[in-house]
Amino acid sequence: MIRWNWAGLTAASLILYAQHVNPNERSELNLGERDKDMKIKSGFLLGWALLLASALFAQAPTMGPSVAPAPMTEKEVITELKKDGADQLLKDLQRRGVNFEMDADTEKRLRKAKATDDVIKAVTAAGPKERAAAAQAAVIASGGIVLPPDELAEFNALQSELDPDKAIGLAEAFAQKHPKSAALGNVYAYEANAYQQKGDVAKIVEFAEKSVAVDPHNVMSLGQLAFAIPTPQYLKLHSSDEEQELNRAEKYAQEATQAINDLKKPPNMPDADFANRKAAYMADIHADLGMIHLDRAQLGLMGLDQDELAKAEKEYRLAVSSTDHPDPAAYFRLGEACRLQGKWDEAIAAFTKASELGKGALKQLADQEIEVVKKAKAAPPAPKP
Repeated sequence: MIRWNWAGLTAASLILYAQHVNPNERSELNLGERDKDMKIKSGFLLGWALLLASALFAQAPTMGPSVAPAPMTEKEVITELKKDGADQLLKDLQRRGVNFEMDADTEKRLRKAKATDDVIKAVTAAGPKERAAAAQAAVIASGGIVLPPDELAEFNALQSELDPDKAIGLAEAFAQKHPKSAALGNVYAYEANAYQQKGDVAKIVEFAEKSVAVDPHNVMSLGQLAFAIPTPQYLKLHSSDEEQELNRAEKYAQEATQAINDLKKPPNMPDADFANRKAAYMADIHADLGMIHLDRAQLGLMGLDQDELAKAEKEYRLAVSSTDHPDPAAYFRLGEACRLQGKWDEAIAAFTKASELGKGALKQLADQEIEVVKKAKAAPPAPKP
């Protein structure tokens, strides 16, 4: 029995490539002729991983090692009932459970030890089968998945596999062997993640769509689609129908938003913490929507679409303001959206934040853009035609 979580993805490499947008050349948005690509580490999957990382696996008490005290024996129950009374026994039953099931003979022995109806009821509920059933019900109620032992073992192997090629093999084997598994949507999400590690956006989309086909509310896969479709690599493969693809990406982003809103809080997670983590999820979706609008701004035949640029700026501002740990790439894209609108000071501020928070190629490109925008700001305005 497991609760689905993304903790197994946190160690994965999540590198994808994106192209810096040149305001003067539409083709460069789609990996055109620019001599320097921009290498951005996507925090998207990591963000999903962090939400449920604290929950880990929710397993039935009979499965795997346990840190709880051992269940009480019948002898312990009777001894404590006689020595400490029913009130203390009820507390210990709730904390420890028992290692036996209630039957007529057991009830007779407990009644002989002066067990009340409440004690009999509590001992019955504390039995292994009842506790397992209650644990399973709690997992399902909180949005978890219950798997039989063989599927669970194979799923655990997939979740812990860091090599993308091996993960793909494990996912394919699982799908072939268990085509009706309740975990199939999650298995395809892991396969899409493996292809993200390999930088294959077409395969990300293919397997994320397989995931939502069997699990329409799969948060991870909806987010993967909203993220991958607007990337330059994917749009380059669909240059004849970019607008249609961007519409699809926006639809997935909207569905991801609804799925995030519908997420159920893992047990023992404080309400405030859960709310903060959901807000962090939404920051990623806002960034995806920003990229969609930034792409759309380039589609017009009469130059940049200023309305789409304004929408992109709005989404990127939401992306960086709705979480305590904003993605520096979102600041970089915010800088692009502002620069393309001629908002020099706002662009410089956004690129500066990208430089402060970013590393490697992203920091280097942000620093370059700061100088470009400063020169543009200082240049005399172009004469009106």
